Amino acid sequence: QVQLVESGGGLVQAGGSLRLSCAASGSTLSTNRVGWYRQAPGKPRELVAHIGSGGSTNYADSVKGRFTISRDNDKSTVYLQMNSLKPEDTAVYYCNIVYASGSSYYAVVSWGQGTRVTVSS
Repeated sequence: QVQLVESGGGLVQAGGSLRLSCAASGSTLSTNRVGWYRQAPGKPRELVAHIGSGGSTNYADSVKGRFTISRDNDKSTVYLQMNSLKPEDTAVYYCNIVYASGSSYYAVVSWGQGTRVTVSS
C-alpha cells in the first residue's frame, strides 16, 4: 500500500517562501493525479493545488499566483513551492493521490502525518 511522506514545512515570516515535498513509498506517484491539502486549526481540510500525471495543474483561488505545484516523476515526488506566504497560510499540509469525478476531487489513500507550516506576521 502506498505511503505518503510530506516534508519541508517550518516557521517563516510573512512574505517568505517554503518548498514542500511529497514522496511515496510502496508505489509510484508518476501515473496519478496528486494534490496538496491543508488544514488550519478549527477548519476543514481543503485542497489547495493538484497536478495531473501529464502536468496539468489547478489551484484554489486563495493560493493562485503564489503557490506552484510540480512533479518529478523520476523521483516519484511532488512539490509545492509557496511564495509570498501569509499568516492565513498557516496549517498542516498534506499530500494525497486525487481521484477526479467531474468537478469533484477525492483523496484516495490514507493520510500521512503532514508537515506543519507556520507563517508569522
